[in-house]
Amino acid sequence: MNAPTVVFAWRRTPPPLLIGGAEVSQQLLAEEFARAGWNVVYLGSHEAPWDSSPRIGHLRAHLLAHGVGWEEQGGEIRYSWNGVACAALPQDRIEKEFARLLSDLAPELVITSQEGSSDLAATARARTTVAGWLHSVSSTGLGVLAGSPHHALATSRFVASRARPAPRTKVTVFYPPYSPATMGEELPRLARDGLLMVNPIPAKGSCLLHQLVERLPQQQFTLVEGWWDTAREFTGYPNVTYVPRTYTMGPLYAAHQLLLVPSQVEDAFPRVIAEAGLHGVPALGSDRGGIPEAIGPGGIVLPPDDTDAWVAAINTDGHEQLGAAARTTALPLTRPCLPELAAAGVIPPLR
Repeated sequence: MNAPTVVFAWRRTPPPLLIGGAEVSQQLLAEEFARAGWNVVYLGSHEAPWDSSPRIGHLRAHLLAHGVGWEEQGGEIRYSWNGVACAALPQDRIEKEFARLLSDLAPELVITSQEGSSDLAATARARTTVAGWLHSVSSTGLGVLAGSPHHALATSRFVASRARPAPRTKVTVFYPPYSPATMGEELPRLARDGLLMVNPIPAKGSCLLHQLVERLPQQQFTLVEGWWDTAREFTGYPNVTYVPRTYTMGPLYAAHQLLLVPSQVEDAFPRVIAEAGLHGVPALGSDRGGIPEAIGPGGIVLPPDDTDAWVAAINTDGHEQLGAAARTTALPLTRPCLPELAAAGVIPPLR
């Protein structure tokens, strides 16, 4: 009996070039399908869907750094990553290649999301089961619903509450996958100190961050580059260390006392909260969107415009106990995800 096939198709980069939480979540799920014996194809682009800016150089460099060989012909890059067959094409070839994959592979499932995903969902819907992954409540995140996928995977209860699908689309809360490698590991016994924030841009609360840095000169802040480089904004602070974007966050989490998530926008379910929690690091987060849902009892939720409250929360005791609660909250998210998809009817029952 032939193995079933799942196609991940979108207009962003395929693994392992990661930009944000959506890329990480989809890569982890694709790898889980591959480990379970599925044929997994991941179709993406080496051009950004929002402005067609090239990413092909970044992709080549990243594959080279990871020792991954690739085939390149006519502007298309093809390679294998952890059992996932990946293809990065120019934007104007995505739809044609997607139609070819549907015809040649007859996949049991298509998973799509983000920019332009409604068209991909509409194309595939008559031929196979389609799941649209709702990574946010923005027009981009919810846009796939316009293509009437059979299933909508909402990355939190908050996102599910904002979804307005067609009657034939079933919405399922499907929390982001997290690597099971952290399960059962002993927490590193390091002297934790300082505050950590990832992606210090205005939408994520950099304005509040500036105030905290100024109000708490005795505290050390480590900022990690996210969507773009904002290092110049923080060069004048002696208590700030700015770290370029990194794929190895574990040592950073383990070395810090608190994670700051002061978003001004309604984040869906920030991955960094659970990632930090797995290392015993609690989060201080704003009361926007799905942030309180992600924090649960493993941190403190605060208004994003109340600087005094943030200063008081940082200076309070009890962070160690919160860290233990954060780990307890995050551990269930390292679960196998395919049983959830089977229970929701997205894939056939597991044997």
